[in-house]
Amino acid sequence: MAGTLLSPPSGIPLERLMQVATERGYTAQGEMFSVADMGRLAQEVLGCQAKLLSGGLGGPNRDLILQHLVTGHPLLIPYDEDFNHEPCQRKGHKAHWAVSAGVLLGVRAVPSLGYTEDPELPGLFHPVLGTPCQPPPLPEEGSLGAVYLLSKQGKSWHYQLWDYDQVRESNLQLTDFSPSRATDGRVYVVPVGGVRAGLCGQALLLTPQDCSH
Repeated sequence: MAGTLLSPPSGIPLERLMQVATERGYTAQGEMFSVADMGRLAQEVLGCQAKLLSGGLGGPNRDLILQHLVTGHPLLIPYDEDFNHEPCQRKGHKAHWAVSAGVLLGVRAVPSLGYTEDPELPGLFHPVLGTPCQPPPLPEEGSLGAVYLLSKQGKSWHYQLWDYDQVRESNLQLTDFSPSRATDGRVYVVPVGGVRAGLCGQALLLTPQDCSH
């Protein structure tokens, strides 16, 4: 999903991703419990740049992520998936990956140049493609309900808007390997230090190989 959001879009089939991930020892069943391995896989197969963020999605990482999404590049996030695909907190027992393709920002004022109001939803503004636009001021951290990530999980048919703080909290509590997986008789690749070391508080910023941002 992230490959289709890069420029140029990647036409790499899922089977190729699985083949390389298996050959490199990143996965056994399709699982991916290491953000670092996911970054290496993306760089090799999608031909993109991958920047690993650690320490959670708050603080200075928050501005990096929002600026990255405003620029139009995808974000990969491990999180606990609820029954409706939205973020929840299950200590990593429901750990999955999601891709974020954009961001919805609640701002006090829209910059005058480079934006157009949605014809059907008053108060919703979009950047005008091909027009230089000044990024809007980012909402301050702690501004409740001001930032939503346009995100999609692989089993979902549709993108959803997820509250940024809920995503951050879900990502920050990925600590344990699922007991049901541990007893299902299958082999999984889990990094040294377990789920906490491989996923907790981490995310990936993907950019095209020739992008200087």
